[in-house]
Amino acid sequence: MVPYLSEDLLLSPQSNIQIVQKLRSSFPIMEAEKLFLLFSLLMLQFSSCTSQDSLKTNQTIKEGDLLISKGNNFALGFFTPGSSSNRYLGIWYHKIPEQTVVWVANRNDPIIGSSGVLFINQYGNLVLYGNLVLYGNDDQKLPVWSSNVSVEENDTCAAQLLDSGNLILVRKRSRKTVWQSFDYPTNILLPGMKLGLDRKLGIDRFLTSWRSAEDPGFGDFSVRINPNGSPQFFFYNGKKPISRSPPWPWRSQMSLYKSTFVNDPDEKYFVYTVPDDSYLLRIIVDHSGHVKALTWRESDGQWKDFWKTPLFQCDYYGLCGADSTCELTNHNSFGCACLPGFEPKYPKEWSTRDGSGGCVRKRLQTSSLCDHGEGFVKMENYSLPDTSSAAWMHKSKSRAACELECKRNCSCSAYAIIRIPGKGEGCLTWYKELVDIRDGRSEIYDLYVRVDAYELANNKRKSNVSHENKMMAILVPSIASLWFLISLSAYLWLKKRAKQGTELQVNSNSTELEYFKLSVITVATNNFSPANKLGQGGFGSVYKGLLANGQEVAVKRLSRSSGQGTEEFKNEVMVIAMLQHRNLVKLLGYCIQNEEQMLIYEYLPNKSLDSFLFDESRRLLLEWRKRFDIIVGIARGILYLHQDSRLRIIHRDLKCSNILLDAEMNPKISDFGMAKIFESNQTGDRTRRVVGTYGYMSPEYAVFGNFSVKSDVFSFGVMLLEIVSGKKNNRFYQQNPPLTLIGYVWELWREDKALEIVDPSLNELYHPREALKCIQIGLLCVQEDATDRPSMLAVVFMLISETEIPSPKQPAFLFSKSDKFPDLALEVEDGQCSVNGVTISEIASR
Repeated sequence: MVPYLSEDLLLSPQSNIQIVQKLRSSFPIMEAEKLFLLFSLLMLQFSSCTSQDSLKTNQTIKEGDLLISKGNNFALGFFTPGSSSNRYLGIWYHKIPEQTVVWVANRNDPIIGSSGVLFINQYGNLVLYGNLVLYGNDDQKLPVWSSNVSVEENDTCAAQLLDSGNLILVRKRSRKTVWQSFDYPTNILLPGMKLGLDRKLGIDRFLTSWRSAEDPGFGDFSVRINPNGSPQFFFYNGKKPISRSPPWPWRSQMSLYKSTFVNDPDEKYFVYTVPDDSYLLRIIVDHSGHVKALTWRESDGQWKDFWKTPLFQCDYYGLCGADSTCELTNHNSFGCACLPGFEPKYPKEWSTRDGSGGCVRKRLQTSSLCDHGEGFVKMENYSLPDTSSAAWMHKSKSRAACELECKRNCSCSAYAIIRIPGKGEGCLTWYKELVDIRDGRSEIYDLYVRVDAYELANNKRKSNVSHENKMMAILVPSIASLWFLISLSAYLWLKKRAKQGTELQVNSNSTELEYFKLSVITVATNNFSPANKLGQGGFGSVYKGLLANGQEVAVKRLSRSSGQGTEEFKNEVMVIAMLQHRNLVKLLGYCIQNEEQMLIYEYLPNKSLDSFLFDESRRLLLEWRKRFDIIVGIARGILYLHQDSRLRIIHRDLKCSNILLDAEMNPKISDFGMAKIFESNQTGDRTRRVVGTYGYMSPEYAVFGNFSVKSDVFSFGVMLLEIVSGKKNNRFYQQNPPLTLIGYVWELWREDKALEIVDPSLNELYHPREALKCIQIGLLCVQEDATDRPSMLAVVFMLISETEIPSPKQPAFLFSKSDKFPDLALEVEDGQCSVNGVTISEIASR
């Protein structure tokens, strides 16, 4: 070990010759090489490096000095974590007020006070000297950390801190990087930093947590790649795996950053980049036992969680033991299930909802799995089992070839077909226990599990019985419903006949609404002043009013020349009067006087959803969480209309301009002028007068006048896609061929690029899994065949739960050539709908 420098020697202001003489007298037996090193260190004490990005051989970094990257992104210097008194050499974000350290040199070797000094020694290595806390002696300066690289003779090096946060050591002659901090990460993965193996350089890049918030020493938790079989990343507590990533080839859905996965003989690693410089992103192995991705934007002023793992119970590795699956359930349900042909290894523990022991093959199968008529049972939509020791990759294999290859080997327990980017499909086969199989919430595959002939036949029989049960489950309620409909129809016919000749009257007694005199509304709206005008609708204008009691209201004044006549007006009053739901606008009263027809609503200060969604500046106020809450709120409101209100109501004109927002940005459905009221058992009807907005009308309604609850579902699907994308369906066009928003989303969905449609104003600060779910639900809602569309009950359930979502079929209205169709009042005769001489079939083709 190099002897330490005494304090008086370091501080003595002697000439170079006197210093060397004193060094010789102090260390008479010191080799010339070490003596030169001490002399170099002494001379470096009198030069410093502050506020620059490079460190040269004649400079030092000591207490108070900083290396700052050219773009001021990162700084290198000495720091103290938390309330600790220990000092460390590290790199942190320079622009963020709260110091966020991303790399530490002397993690396990803290130094005392201001004793630290960093320099490049005669061998071209970065070296950190200081008084070690370990020895507790202020008189000793010892080597604490070094880059430990070899440099060619007569060559020198310089260090530079890059704007990526990477500290590099470069040869001056060749400009070749001989060392970089990115090859030795601590607890944080930065953009551009590789995580994984480099066999040529002999480097294993992995992350290790700090011991605590005040101690950057090597902690218990780590993330590193397991290259065996099909590579995957493991999150460990010591040597015990906590969770793992899916095996390669990975499918990245994190559109907040762009991911690259390399898997070749020399290198196996993951790296990511952030395309938008308006925010920062770092991935951290936290000392609390989680892996997190955090984002920082100047507008937020703090780090925010983007995702973390483990989050759900099935995220924990092998929770249900071998040869079993883990299903995401509520907290009161047991989520473990044995694979086909398996049974619990410890039935008593299994009965107490402890599935950690896993499953074993049923006794009948143990000797009949090789050339005895065995086969494979398909398990749909699951993540693949651990591949670290049991899987092999066979490229360019069809499913039949993969199954045959697995069947030939009596030790093969399962196989799966996967898609390899740029190489077609491949085959994975397992030869040992199947461990850590989870429901396919993020990575969806079909796994084929080997079973004996008896289990294969039994599974087929169960499938047939299940199909029959499903048919019976459909037929029995349908027959019962038919008898109920016949009985109810007879009752309603008799009831209608008894009331025949009576006319619907709009008055305060029948609707329990307040009747407002015209004079009161005139005063409240300042004689319908243009300054009070909130907006213009298809049937008139809306004004803000202030009643005498101080209550703010919104007054919908129907135009005398509008298409909405007395019947539509009465309809809207009667419909809204009987509705009470937090996601429906509240009607306070009405006015019919002197040929005026007005509706008085609660006043909603944020106006309509489209005024935010399609405005370049105001849309920034609609962050992802708020958009998702608006989507769920609209869905709940429609569900109430379709199912939970006293009568079934089909809105027929759902669009973003008819969704109002209250002060807390909660959505409220409005404008019921075209709503149709049905008895609870009626789901649809047909009309010869089609009135609605092009782009939101379902095809069966626009073309044939057929409307039902599924027509509203179609309109909701359009709104959902508009909320996610921030684009109008009937004003969004692509070149060659021209597409509607629906068509464009469908094309992206087919290419597995659906997240590209997400509104760029969100700056990719959204939950990709939620966004993808919303897009998938939106496509389900706009399917061309009404019977394929889900009910609103199913839509709400899919939105608020982690249930499996079916794949959508091709939607309607894919192509468009013009955005010049405003609100349409269309007449349908003999199945042909037209407006101003233009047919709906022509409109649809545009």
